[in-house]
Amino acid sequence: MAAAHPIKALADVTRHHAAVRPEAPAMMFEGRATSYGQLDRMASRIANALIADGIKPQTRVAQLDKNSDVFFQLFFGTTKANAVLVSVNWRLAPPEIAYVINDAAAEILFVGEEFFPAIDKIRDQLKTVRKIVALNGTRAGWQDFTAWRDAQPETDPLLPIDPGDVAIQLYTSGTTGHPKGAQITNHNFLNMLPIWVPTWEMGPGRRNLVCMPAFHIGGAGWGLVGMYAGAMNYIFREFVPAQILKSIEDDKLEVLLLVPAMVLFLLQAPQIRETDLSSIRLIVYGAAPMPVEVLKQALSVFPCGFQQVYGATETTGAITLLPPSDHDPNDQHKLLSCGYLQRGVEIRIVDGDGKDVAKPGDVGEIAVRSAQVMKGYWRLEEATRKSIRNGWFYTGDAGYMDEKGYLYIHDRVKDMIVSGGENIYPAEIENALFEHPAVADVAVIGVPDERWGEAVKAFVVRKKDANLDEGELITFARERIAGYKVPRSVDFIDALPRNPTGKILKRELRKPFWEGRERQVN
Repeated sequence: MAAAHPIKALADVTRHHAAVRPEAPAMMFEGRATSYGQLDRMASRIANALIADGIKPQTRVAQLDKNSDVFFQLFFGTTKANAVLVSVNWRLAPPEIAYVINDAAAEILFVGEEFFPAIDKIRDQLKTVRKIVALNGTRAGWQDFTAWRDAQPETDPLLPIDPGDVAIQLYTSGTTGHPKGAQITNHNFLNMLPIWVPTWEMGPGRRNLVCMPAFHIGGAGWGLVGMYAGAMNYIFREFVPAQILKSIEDDKLEVLLLVPAMVLFLLQAPQIRETDLSSIRLIVYGAAPMPVEVLKQALSVFPCGFQQVYGATETTGAITLLPPSDHDPNDQHKLLSCGYLQRGVEIRIVDGDGKDVAKPGDVGEIAVRSAQVMKGYWRLEEATRKSIRNGWFYTGDAGYMDEKGYLYIHDRVKDMIVSGGENIYPAEIENALFEHPAVADVAVIGVPDERWGEAVKAFVVRKKDANLDEGELITFARERIAGYKVPRSVDFIDALPRNPTGKILKRELRKPFWEGRERQVN
């Protein structure tokens, strides 16, 4: 066995495991196993192919497909070339996909067969893409991924990588109507991973479930957690409750990361009554608040510890944790907390003037300082300055700390909606709805939803004498924005409530739907 390779950049992760456990399985995907040695060699071939195609350090390349083992081949190959992988949200509508690829200035695009039709619709709009590689399937004029990769040698390029170099660019919903590219660096990840891996009970051979989409930090980042730890990572193309439950029993999965909606769907699946769940050691959940009743039910069904985490793409994922020891079904208030700070993280609760609130329990905006905070938003200097001030990242979430240092999310400073773990900004939806010729005014809010946490609702003022119904407007929106952003309901009203300066009073629109609730998030 070769000597361990020091991990000073993400490209070193596969090098390290290829040296110390080359035959150990890194990934299982649809019955296909990949060892750490194979993964490292594939990554080198991909890096050499990118370099041969003229990809320079820190150049962006984009990937559009659902989860697979190929994503992690691409991720580590891209890092070895010191390029930046942009994982595109496959749930987006074609115009939104085009925006992300163009904004990133991606030069090579990797596409799964399922998304060939989407790219066909926008190919002439992709300004910087000079090569398309088909990850599976064939298309005239596009290169086959396996042939492209395997035409190159397995020699590791060993390019120099600075800790501040960006490794992956993940797009978040935009406050102004366009998504923003959060630049996550080698430094960000390598400050997070050594701290969090033991907390999540990860280690060599641990059987880890990767089912969150790779265009999220919860998918790409969680997979990387498992790879860094030397775990055996079971990758699922997408979340299908029956398939996940079967794998838990057959493959003896031990560690799971899920959003609350996924936990609910597993509990509702009829197969759960017959599934052997005894292998599970830990379920980590986050990305949205867990309804207390769902959490209590989960605690009674799954024979394992639960850990809640709170964070954002911009913080390279989790920054707080509520450990299993704090998951007491009889302490309902504690179950509402997202826990205490992880090592290396500082949090301030600030008022509207940016000053610390007077005392524990006072609500204000949550600001974070940590080595996990992103480099900034890609080519958006003003947005970066607004979000990161004097080293503190302002999350847009309103919350409070109690006397014992536990953090509670109470509301949102920004108008963000979280539905099924997806962050949605109303501005994106409002911009799409405004394109309809019969719409005079529009406001979008989030309302409580028992299944998804929150649902998108639109309030619309029609133009004078215009005919427009709910179904027509929803269909119109679906052609322009991703399905999960499309309003579930539309109310037509005569005028939107506004303050004297003309700002829409969204809190007035939200108030009837959230009345009587302890917190204004769901």
